[in-house]
Amino acid sequence: MGQKKLIRFEAIKSFPNVLEYPQDMKGKWVDFFKNNHPLTLELACGKGEYAVGLGRMFPNQNFIGIDIKGNRIWRGAKTAIDEGLNNVAFIRSHIDKITDYFNPGEVAEIWITFPDPQLRGSRFKKRLTHPRFLRLYQTILQSGGLVHLKTDSPDLYQFTLTVINLFQLNLLESSDNVYAANLVKPELQIKTHYEGLDIAGSNRIHYCCFKVDQPLHIEKDDILKQLISEQGTD
Repeated sequence: MGQKKLIRFEAIKSFPNVLEYPQDMKGKWVDFFKNNHPLTLELACGKGEYAVGLGRMFPNQNFIGIDIKGNRIWRGAKTAIDEGLNNVAFIRSHIDKITDYFNPGEVAEIWITFPDPQLRGSRFKKRLTHPRFLRLYQTILQSGGLVHLKTDSPDLYQFTLTVINLFQLNLLESSDNVYAANLVKPELQIKTHYEGLDIAGSNRIHYCCFKVDQPLHIEKDDILKQLISEQGTD
């Protein structure tokens, strides 16, 4: 590990807005933020551009970025501290641990911004919109809570639409070319480091917003696997 990473890993240990693998935080976010404002998560947040950007836009809401890479979290956490964004915090942990940190119904919205699309082989189970993750989100989201996906990967976007259709979830909005719209919502104009890289080479940004408002019967996971195989995107 490089010296710069080591310094940042050590620095976040003293940041008041960073929690590493926190224990006993379920139901205590009202105390942490000192208010009962709605809570939004940015999953696989990287440098936390969305958590910070949304924190600037919506001072009466609270935002938590979650990622395992402490050196990346450092950037967002440092910016939030420097700007006095007391409504922005970060958790260093794996995404599949989120039900350890939040009570049922404690989260209002979830943003998934430019995650690894997990394109190789059968790694589609690691995609953050796979039903095994949606079941976790469903546990902590309040009734009517929203999930947002923003990605440059057409494969991840189409996969997510397939999941939404298969499980008959409520799709509220979708676009395979966000910036082609005449009017782009301010929250969709926030750009992450990875958006600028355009790793997928798609030259367009995909977005969808949906509710995890139906039972996610596990037997449908095998149907999903077959559909993805037939589509040739696994």
